Amino acid sequence: MSTSKIINGFEHVSYDRDTYAPEEMTQRTSDFYSWLDSRRSVRDFSNRPVPRNVIENLILAASTAPSGAHKQPWTFCVVSNPEMKAKIRQAAEQEEYESYNNRMSEEWLDDLKKIGTDWNKPFLEIAPYLIVVFKKVFDLDEDGTKHTNYYVNESVGLASGMLLAAIHKAGLVALTHTPSPMNFLKNLLGRPENERPFLLIPVGYPAEEVYVPKLERKPIEQVSQWYD
Repeated sequence: MSTSKIINGFEHVSYDRDTYAPEEMTQRTSDFYSWLDSRRSVRDFSNRPVPRNVIENLILAASTAPSGAHKQPWTFCVVSNPEMKAKIRQAAEQEEYESYNNRMSEEWLDDLKKIGTDWNKPFLEIAPYLIVVFKKVFDLDEDGTKHTNYYVNESVGLASGMLLAAIHKAGLVALTHTPSPMNFLKNLLGRPENERPFLLIPVGYPAEEVYVPKLERKPIEQVSQWYD
């Protein structure tokens, strides 16, 4: 049974959850890793409808992420309107064309060859939903009063990662699309002055036939350093 007490004038509730024996922890973490390792970025989407309540649940899951002082400095803008998706695609492709032809270094372009990307982004119209993640650099009351947010990039990055995991859990696919610059998203969606675009994530079912690059993730030795 949950209990509560007052700390610094605010109610705190007891935190109770299951713990596991080392053997079960090992199995659970191994299973979770294997499941997450099957997640891939997908660029070939089906236009098959996705229930709205599924997207709502994905956003609620993402919003359980930790944030600086629990300010939750994010807004998830969900776009399904075909006309708006077409406008977003047009603006994104303009920026991407400039990037691929004038902004990216030769090294960058060479690194992208194995991914197989270019400035064409048809998935922005095909995917049933676009989730545009905005970060709130500060909170803004209706009267214009500003309130400080803390660790905004870190907080929104955590929420975005949890959103991707939730999308994978739903059996859907996603792509983290980052046209640069992304201010056109703020203008097209009419977002307030305290918000900045962070990620553009198409969400939906994969197309009937999808191929993704055969990539290998770095082994534990290359992504960790232990100090025993």
